[in-house]
Amino acid sequence: MSRPDWQPTWRKPVGILVLLLALMIYAGICVTLVEPISRWHVLLQVPVWLVLGVVWLLPLKRFLIWMETGRWR
Repeated sequence: MSRPDWQPTWRKPVGILVLLLALMIYAGICVTLVEPISRWHVLLQVPVWLVLGVVWLLPLKRFLIWMETGRWR
């Protein structure tokens, strides 16, 4: 039996932990915004919640590339 060409790296487990921690912090920030935003008219609330629901995805691609390759690009 031959040895696999790849070696496990520390980036994947650390990356998953960092991602979970970052998502918990981001969710905590969003939860603190519920009170003031809920007083707004519903037509103003919808775009704010849509943006907050999507904005966390922006850095995710580069972060996942780093977890796989060790490079940010």
